[in-house]
Amino acid sequence: MRDRYCVSFLQSHIDRPVSSMAIEHIKRWMVGDVEITRIVEINAAARDISGLFMDGDASLVQRHPWLSPNYATADGRILMSFQAFVLTCGKRRILVDTCVGNDKPRRAPHYHMLQTSFLQDLVAAGFPPESIDTVLCTHLHLDHVGWNTRLVAGRWVPTFPNARYLLSKREWDYLLSLDNVPNVERNHLSDSLQPVLDAGLVDFVDSDHRISESVCLEPTPGHTPGHVSVHIASRAQHAVITGDLIHHPLQCAEPALRTKFCADHDLAQRTRREFLARYQDQRALVFGSHFCDPTAGWIVRDGDNWKFSA
Repeated sequence: MRDRYCVSFLQSHIDRPVSSMAIEHIKRWMVGDVEITRIVEINAAARDISGLFMDGDASLVQRHPWLSPNYATADGRILMSFQAFVLTCGKRRILVDTCVGNDKPRRAPHYHMLQTSFLQDLVAAGFPPESIDTVLCTHLHLDHVGWNTRLVAGRWVPTFPNARYLLSKREWDYLLSLDNVPNVERNHLSDSLQPVLDAGLVDFVDSDHRISESVCLEPTPGHTPGHVSVHIASRAQHAVITGDLIHHPLQCAEPALRTKFCADHDLAQRTRREFLARYQDQRALVFGSHFCDPTAGWIVRDGDNWKFSA
């Protein structure tokens, strides 16, 4: 099944996004010698889970009271964030995913021509764009590649001019294959991806690529064919940044729950279950790429499924 990166969720089901300056948007964790810094671009509240998931309603959310108040409201709305992570490993500065970006024309109103403080927040956190040496995109959906570029004098230029941008070749080929497929948003190809390719900053890598001694990619296909998560290991401590392997903590309790954005639902479900089983019982600190505060936590076995314990 082709990826249907439809826009109805954002058009109809998310409250108006707020600037990251309005929340506690910068947080840091240490995993061994690796510092993980989270910078939130947008915090959003989904009014109805049907905008994101193909199955279920508010009662499904309410069936899992542990989701409230951090990840869901009492009336069954789900809460999500759009955020990036900077990994500091010695002298390395690795940026994982680059959110939506400013000034970008998008079909979804809540992504269209955003003006957030993300770049200023990144600087405030200690990471001016020139200091980033690696940009890693877990996959190539528009809300994970937007700040790859910024608008300067009417041109899209690389935001991180000293960085190598690591992209999955399989993911790139897949995105190109969606040309002329109905209901697929592809404006980000020309304004967020092609400019860094034209600048000679892109390295196409395999899904198990090792970035540094402490950081490697972990293949987690299904949401998209080349989707990866990011594994951090240092001093016998482990952490994983999920990407869109799991969109919301609800999918720990309901791992078969299908999103409207996955390319291969069966594979996504299998990958998600394998991931949850692999990292249960505090085997790794899990960072949900779209999880609101608390963004990091543990996978805890709960009968046949799991909980996310922040």
